[in-house]
Amino acid sequence: MTADWVTAIATVGTFLVILASAIAALAQLRHMRGSNQIIALTECRETLESDGFRQAQQFVSYELPKRLRDLNEVRKIAEIPFVGDYQAIATVANFFESMGAFVKNRIIDRDIACDLWSGVVLRNWAALAPVIAYVRVEAGDDVWENFELLAALSARHQRKAGTDYPAGFERMPKDMTLVELLKQ
Repeated sequence: MTADWVTAIATVGTFLVILASAIAALAQLRHMRGSNQIIALTECRETLESDGFRQAQQFVSYELPKRLRDLNEVRKIAEIPFVGDYQAIATVANFFESMGAFVKNRIIDRDIACDLWSGVVLRNWAALAPVIAYVRVEAGDDVWENFELLAALSARHQRKAGTDYPAGFERMPKDMTLVELLKQ
C-alpha cells in the first residue's frame, strides 16, 4: 500500500469521525430542545394552576364582561396602567403574550400548546378582546400580538380538530351515574 492510499484512508476515516460527531451533536441538541420545551410547558402549567393566576382568569373571564356593560366601570378600565381589580387584565394578557412568544419561537410546540390550552386561550381572548382593542388604540397595534397569534392558532386548532382521539382505539365506557343523579 502506497503512502497516497494510507493518506486517503486516513482522510476518509477522519471524515467519518467528524460526521459521527456532528450527528451525535444534532441528537444532543434535539434532546436539549425537548428538555427546554418540557421546562417551559411545566412553568406554563404551574402558572395556570396557581391561585393568583386562577383568580385573575376568573375575574377576566366572568366578571370583566359584566363590568364592560357599565359605563362607570368602562371608564375605570380605561385607566392605564390598570389598577385594582383591573390588574388581572395585564396579568392574564401578559401571561398569554409570553406563551404565544414561546409558541412563535418554537420553544413550545404549537400542537402541544393548542391541545392543552386552546379552550383557555380562546375564553380569555374573547373576554379581553374589547380591552385589547382599546389598549392598541392607545399604545399601538403590537400590544399583546403574541397573545393574538396564540388565540388565532387555538381557533384554527379547534376548527380542524374535532376530536384528537387516535383512530382505532376503543373509548372507555361512560359512567353516567353523576349525570343521572343531577337530572333528578
